[in-house]
Amino acid sequence: MKFRIERDTLADAVAWTARSLPVRPSVPVLAGLLIEAGTDGLTLSGFDYETSTRATLPAEVSADGRALVSGRLLSEIVKSLPGKPVDVTLDGTKVRVECGSARFSLQTMPVEEYPRLPQMPTATGTVKADSFVTAVQQAGAAAGRDEMLPLLTGVRLELEGSTISLMATDRFRASLRDLQWFPEASDLSARALVPARVLGETARSFAGGSDISIAVSSGESGDGLIGFEGTVGNGTRRTTTRLLEGDFPRVRQLFAATPETIAYVATQDLVDAVKRVALVAERNTPVRLSFSEGTLLLEAGTGDEAQASESIEATVNGGDISIGFNPSYLLEGLGVMSDPVVHLAFTQHTKPAAISGVGEIGAEPDGAFRYLIMPVRLQT
Repeated sequence: MKFRIERDTLADAVAWTARSLPVRPSVPVLAGLLIEAGTDGLTLSGFDYETSTRATLPAEVSADGRALVSGRLLSEIVKSLPGKPVDVTLDGTKVRVECGSARFSLQTMPVEEYPRLPQMPTATGTVKADSFVTAVQQAGAAAGRDEMLPLLTGVRLELEGSTISLMATDRFRASLRDLQWFPEASDLSARALVPARVLGETARSFAGGSDISIAVSSGESGDGLIGFEGTVGNGTRRTTTRLLEGDFPRVRQLFAATPETIAYVATQDLVDAVKRVALVAERNTPVRLSFSEGTLLLEAGTGDEAQASESIEATVNGGDISIGFNPSYLLEGLGVMSDPVVHLAFTQHTKPAAISGVGEIGAEPDGAFRYLIMPVRLQT
């Protein structure tokens, strides 16, 4: 095996592929990155039995071949190289990396022991890359992080015709994001529960690309997989991951409540005010939001502890309401909204509030993204 490739192209692909490799692999070869050079150029692959990554990129291949080396070490080496073409050669049990005057030699692992990567399921449809990146970021804001509850660490994808719905919940908040896409069949109907961390990293890796192909297998044969493939720069990236199993909570019906009070607040003003007031909020204590005509009063801190309050302008339609939220959950929801105005819909101070972004005060949300947050009981 022998090939030459531009340093930046190689560094980006190696870093992306190696990112998914396990830190403490159950089998030593799973820490390896598989390098394959052939007539189609260069292919880099990683696999941990759950998630696979494969990057295909152009290279000047002088001799076909394959080798398995430490993925994290190769990533560190390539990242440190000068901005010159990189020559990689398999020499016996060593892979030699040369760039300018820099020389490295890496010990290979037994490539015959490396597991076969799963096949990409049959393509289900395509979606615009940047739209998908934004949708995943928004939906993932409500995904759980407690590995003891794996079902809640996923983002549920519901594919119905030309619409993908992405949903997540950690029991304290929920998100719903609808996205248009281009299915292979107009009557398509599929479901997939994807680990939120893997989905987020995968989506970000396609940022700036064009179209992403999404492929879902039914899992009826026990191989429930979802795959993503797209072009990034002058190469192609492909990821597959095993789906989570279980009955996901019925998130969509949580958004059906009819509000009694609606408030409009400038997004950045609200973010800044919550950050300031939350400085005195003890762990697991809420920030109180009191809405009245023309004003939103934010307060935190109780008793002899530090206290803070701030008033900002708000347009309120309906009755006054005072409600408490976990400031971190509130900020995480606001942080994935790009609209200049926040639309807050309330039923009661003990019921979840729905938050959406709108273009101006008085506008109705388009329903594309909604973030539901449970209130925290306030001390009286």
